[in-house]
Amino acid sequence: MKADLIIQSKAVFTGLKEHPEHLAVAIKDNKILAVCKPLEANKYMSDETRLIDAGEKLVSPGFFDSHIHIMAGSLFNYYAVPLNDTLSAKDAAEKVKAYADEHPDSSWIIGTGWDYTAWGDKHFPDRHILDQYISDRPVFLIHAEGHYGWVNTKALDIANIKPDTANPDYGIIHKDGDGHPTGILIESAMSLVGEYAYNFSDEQKRKMVQLFLDHAASFGVTAVNDLYLSRAHEQLEGYATFKEFDENDLLTVRIHLYPPLNGDWEQANEFRKTFTSPKLKMSGLKQFIDGVVTGYTAYMLDVYKDKPETRGEIGFSEEQLQEWVTAADKEGYQIKFHTIGDGAVRLGLDLYENAQKENGKRDSRHTLEHIEVIAPEDIPRFKQLGVLPSVQPYHMALMPRESHTERVSKEKFPYIYPNALFFKEGHVMPYSSDYPIVPLNPMLGLYHAVTRKDYSLEDTWNEQEKITLAQALRAYTYGSAYSVFREHEMGTLEKGKLADIVILDRNLFHVPEKEILDAKVEMTMVDGKVVYEKNTKKLVNHP
Repeated sequence: MKADLIIQSKAVFTGLKEHPEHLAVAIKDNKILAVCKPLEANKYMSDETRLIDAGEKLVSPGFFDSHIHIMAGSLFNYYAVPLNDTLSAKDAAEKVKAYADEHPDSSWIIGTGWDYTAWGDKHFPDRHILDQYISDRPVFLIHAEGHYGWVNTKALDIANIKPDTANPDYGIIHKDGDGHPTGILIESAMSLVGEYAYNFSDEQKRKMVQLFLDHAASFGVTAVNDLYLSRAHEQLEGYATFKEFDENDLLTVRIHLYPPLNGDWEQANEFRKTFTSPKLKMSGLKQFIDGVVTGYTAYMLDVYKDKPETRGEIGFSEEQLQEWVTAADKEGYQIKFHTIGDGAVRLGLDLYENAQKENGKRDSRHTLEHIEVIAPEDIPRFKQLGVLPSVQPYHMALMPRESHTERVSKEKFPYIYPNALFFKEGHVMPYSSDYPIVPLNPMLGLYHAVTRKDYSLEDTWNEQEKITLAQALRAYTYGSAYSVFREHEMGTLEKGKLADIVILDRNLFHVPEKEILDAKVEMTMVDGKVVYEKNTKKLVNHP
């Protein structure tokens, strides 16, 4: 059999060894025909075969980001004010005003990325700061972690949020000493505004999906898990649009859906029947156990050091969560839980263990996501229960480390943002970005996984959690494929596997670690088709 395409390089990382090799990858239709020595590849050549000699550039399985939010990604990336680099609340308000002036037709001004802890401020900003700069249009600014928002008075008025408005379940409408809303909406309280701010037309949703596909291809991302984004952002989903793209053969990224675990089994079963194609699958269910450390909503085993009246909270009662988990596990669903605090991690493990006792043990690959703080005694329980730990290596550099170290006891410091300890336990680790909370670019995750550089990019944080580049690459490829039971199809370069491949502009194994951040994608291939080429800026399948 002759190949449609042969890629050869002195640096082919198959994912089966600790280092790249001098190999050729022969591709026929959407599968890998052979992985062999370059001379052996001659037998797969014909006059029609395209040959790509990548020299010493790294050839790898396509990146699989195991935890992202597609629609939020496009919204925050292309339709929002970037506030990551703001220096103060006033600076953020000025940027919002400038953006609003440049976009006079935008009915809502949406922003993202602000973080008051990076401003050195101990207190949330309020609506009056925003009102001074823009009062005629509603403003909705999502915090860097996505778990609380800052709005102006106009947005509160549109959402009919008043002094007597009650907090929704697992949400807080922040109020001042006189009982008036300050403009800070925590967790599910954001949905009161999101209901209006996220009301997009079908046409805009199509544009948002296409923008994401192009963005992913340019970073070598060939597969993703699209996870439920929480009650705060329920309006931001694109299931019908994904289906439309899939049916028209327009998907250039494999999408694995994780809608909410909420007891709606009719909807879950409908998803399971509807999304079954090689490029669009319903892979499981996702829910939140807790929130985030900076909002004091991450659920801890002990009280917060700087707020001893609380140890955080859980989004649903333990009884409700257990009912859902046991029922979903019985029906064969894979479950993912957002667990940031060590209390949430323990509870998540308990929920899975109780379901296992009730339903029997199986290869469920249930997962805990984030795990920003963990109690050492809970580490071996992952292996005992067959639970996957899923971390986002760049999260440790998202905010100054004081965002965590000022809130938890010193004894917990070695267990903040764990990483290597899971590899040492023998886990197959799926890697991800949590896009758009951080950029989609896998180089960021790879860099922080191998260097453990913190927010300053100068200091190393918990150096014992460093891993090798080969481990990090496998986590971003094979580990994520394993997380959706597709390791037999994806994640390594082997005969018979899907031809989802990326070529980088350098060999990451032969450059200084800091240069990983500069690496760019030369080519991305999905299903044996080139979906991005750097030299031509080629992006395919535009509707």
